[in-house]
Amino acid sequence: MGATATPVFLSLGSNIDREHNIRSGLDRLADQFGQVQLSPVYESVAVGFDGAPFLNLVARIETALPPGVLADLLHDIEAEHGRVRGDKKYASRTLDIDILTYGELTGEVDGMVLPRDEILKHAFVLQPLADLVPQERHPVLGETYRELLSRTDFSAQGLWQVPFRWPAGGDR
Repeated sequence: MGATATPVFLSLGSNIDREHNIRSGLDRLADQFGQVQLSPVYESVAVGFDGAPFLNLVARIETALPPGVLADLLHDIEAEHGRVRGDKKYASRTLDIDILTYGELTGEVDGMVLPRDEILKHAFVLQPLADLVPQERHPVLGETYRELLSRTDFSAQGLWQVPFRWPAGGDR
């Protein structure tokens, strides 16, 4: 009998050939995990550096892969899209895919901290997460993403919902 699949929320972003890299990354996720549920897509200003605006969204997948193995797979998908990991935390990206939550896991897991703290720091993460699963609860705080969003002032962070179709040719 196989391992039970766990719901995982991922943050995706790109500011280099944005639409192509986001669509191609989503295609790879769908090939690997089957159904991928998406939030609306947002355009946001670059954070921490002077760069082109990003496209950002949150995707929900289900997987039986352990968190560390999943993180390695996501790094491979980023690398396939030209992502080069370097010293700069804030830089332009062809494709960035981060694990936001992995089921109800909390704390340090396989070298990463879950849930990812960016959920509470950046509008481009919390807004799409609240759009996709407004009643889902943050694994540590116990509040819904809608509640967290309603209590957070992101007015200084530039964020705009933009039209986006995936897959480009119809349903997947």
